[in-house]
Amino acid sequence: MSWELFIKWLPSFLEGAWLTLQLVGVSVVAGLILALPLGIARSSRLLAVRALPYGYIFFFRGTPLLVQLFLVYYGMAQFEVVRQSWMWPFLRDPYWCAIITMTLHTAAYIAEILRGAIQNVPAGEVEAARALGMSRSQALRHIILPRATRIGLPAYSNEVILMLKASALASTITLLELTGMARKIAARTYQHEEMFLTAGLIYLIIAFVLMQGFKLLERWLRVDACQGR
Repeated sequence: MSWELFIKWLPSFLEGAWLTLQLVGVSVVAGLILALPLGIARSSRLLAVRALPYGYIFFFRGTPLLVQLFLVYYGMAQFEVVRQSWMWPFLRDPYWCAIITMTLHTAAYIAEILRGAIQNVPAGEVEAARALGMSRSQALRHIILPRATRIGLPAYSNEVILMLKASALASTITLLELTGMARKIAARTYQHEEMFLTAGLIYLIIAFVLMQGFKLLERWLRVDACQGR
């Protein structure tokens, strides 16, 4: 690899990496917020409550992210009602289309993680909360969700890493995130192997930092001790 070429294009790679971090950061945080009611509803014993979130999760887990991205970016523009609505300034922008699609996609997976975590909360702790006079909502807020957070955190960290890699698909709708930037630079320099290798190394660095951050968070929350009981 030519180091002069690497130094020349490094700012562009960093610009693409920053856009990648934006896409992943916003989508996994917004997805977590959206997944909270979905996961709680999925863990309900009532079929009517579980039905709607089940359909949502089934669709977004059962179809590829790339197809979902094309449906939002290319498909929504086909409807006149969409082009005349307040949503059009967002849906015509590839950045917001990527954010919306990635958020909806990851929310389905996080909701299933949350459902499994809630169902794995020891029944004795829930019974103890009820014995203390807590209502269902109080037990959920003070006992079930904090414990489920510790149980589901390792799976959530895996989902964040998966979304980091999936963010490369945003380059298919003209976004110059890390993969899109590597493709653009490779087209200009004809150094495809070097440019995509550089992008891959940056992805590895970001993933390593994220994994170490989640390890520290798990240690702080004492996830291993929590799951060992």
